Amino acid sequence: MAKCAKQMWLIHYLYSVLSNHAEPFKQWLAKVGYERMQEIQDPEMSLDRARENWGKLGRSKKWIQQRMTGQETQNKLTDYWKESGLKKPEEFAFLTNIIHQEWTGLTVKKHKDLKGLKSQNLRDHMSEAELIFTALAELSTRQIAETTKAKGIYQNAQAGKKGGKIAKDARMALEEKTGNKVVSEDNFLPPTKNKKGLSE
Repeated sequence: MAKCAKQMWLIHYLYSVLSNHAEPFKQWLAKVGYERMQEIQDPEMSLDRARENWGKLGRSKKWIQQRMTGQETQNKLTDYWKESGLKKPEEFAFLTNIIHQEWTGLTVKKHKDLKGLKSQNLRDHMSEAELIFTALAELSTRQIAETTKAKGIYQNAQAGKKGGKIAKDARMALEEKTGNKVVSEDNFLPPTKNKKGLSE
């Protein structure tokens, strides 16, 4: 409730100081603030909005479902990390990178570079297969960490390497059977345009 009150105060303050010439922005700000407060009261609304936004970007229902499932798997893992004594975002990023590098053979940054991404969220540009193997790696990591009662950064890093290896072994087995690479340079970026204004 305190967080919500602070957001309300900030919105009210910004709304009051904007000039009369910024009426469209004021209306947008009020709309965003109202939607955010609704999502705080009912988190299900934020999930619905995410599905809607991904749908508008052309994602299939199957991809959206896999993305949501992967997010839930990631959330459960980060919840465990918090319970095991980790708090800093850089600690979460470090462990996530260990898991990712173990199953893909690439750091998160190298994977983003492969896909031509900059500030974009890597998971929003993963293929269905990449999402599935990421979820497998993180699910395996959490279950191993829970079983071994991992605490702190070192023990969770060890669990991350083991969980990532499970997904790596599964990835390599699938690639051997299909002849297709799971880790892909494909993304959902809009097509680039050349100097003539034509899509490439």
